[in-house]
Amino acid sequence: MKTLNTFSTGDTAIEPGKPAKLWMPKKVLFTPDAIKEPFGEKIYERVNQYNLPIEVLKNNRLTGLRGETERETYQLAKSTLAIVNAPPSAFKLRPIPPSADFQFHLAEGCPAHCQYCYLAGSLQGPPAIRVFANLPSILQNTLNYKLPGKVTSFEASCYTDPLSIEHLTGSLAETIQFFGNRHDGHLRFVTKFTAVDPLLNIDHNGRSRWRVSLNANAVSRHLEGGTATINARIQALRKLAFPRENGGGAYPIGIVLAPIMPVANWQEEYSLLLDQIQENLDFPANLTFELITHRFTPGSKEVLLEWYPNTSLEMDESSRAVKRNKFGGSKYVYPQETMNVMKKFFYQEIKDRFPKADILYWT
Repeated sequence: MKTLNTFSTGDTAIEPGKPAKLWMPKKVLFTPDAIKEPFGEKIYERVNQYNLPIEVLKNNRLTGLRGETERETYQLAKSTLAIVNAPPSAFKLRPIPPSADFQFHLAEGCPAHCQYCYLAGSLQGPPAIRVFANLPSILQNTLNYKLPGKVTSFEASCYTDPLSIEHLTGSLAETIQFFGNRHDGHLRFVTKFTAVDPLLNIDHNGRSRWRVSLNANAVSRHLEGGTATINARIQALRKLAFPRENGGGAYPIGIVLAPIMPVANWQEEYSLLLDQIQENLDFPANLTFELITHRFTPGSKEVLLEWYPNTSLEMDESSRAVKRNKFGGSKYVYPQETMNVMKKFFYQEIKDRFPKADILYWT
């Protein structure tokens, strides 16, 4: 099996559990319609506490986010928080297999700088972080989507990392509380950040599953800029899953291993990661795993190379297999032989360490 990525040696050393700093945008924009929303007013109050520069726009169009080059546009947009109303299209929920029955969005965009970013090429316009002020209406709309005979699952982190901006928005707490009060829906979201303390005692009633995105230390150190260290994320996961007598109790938790890459010494790298998780989850927990290998599209590769021209991320089409969808699009995945070897490894290693955990899918 061919090793597709090479990083410098010594990356198996564990970094200290240093959390990511709270992200602070250089400017905050409110559209007129957004600031009229009661929840938009709450966001304004939260942002204002941090003494950030706030501008209320004259109309509902976001402008001034483009630089002279794509790289300048990226830097400008990534330092901007825009509070807007979700468009009507956001109320037509789509399935999102295998993650959940439906997806909905608290926001679009993310302040992290992951060089494999799955949002590259999938969102329109400069990659500013757009937060939806009409969140209460978005949440009420989820009540219209129910699958008969089952608890319907909803994914809230397809287009953002909700914890990365929670200190500025309060959107995630609002969403967890909403799902905690309904019996027919289950909330799912994933993060690479660690500021979980303000959300530990929400009355979630077990209806929200926190998932933390983890990777081999070598991959994370090279490719996941602006995020918390792997060790800090695992410590946050422990906090979420640890039994509590007061408040909302322990959350159901999940680990999203993504994107899995056959880097140099990948078995050793990922074994070390799984050992870390096992050492920290040394008590019974409601735990799931989701296993996602790296893939890219021609469009995402083009955008990523504009954003990160010096990236060490392997995106060599000649070493990949092409996977086509029913709409005529294509993405580059690892060859089947590589996929088989990696899948067998991860299933065995996870089952050895976490025999009661469910592996939801491999893709």
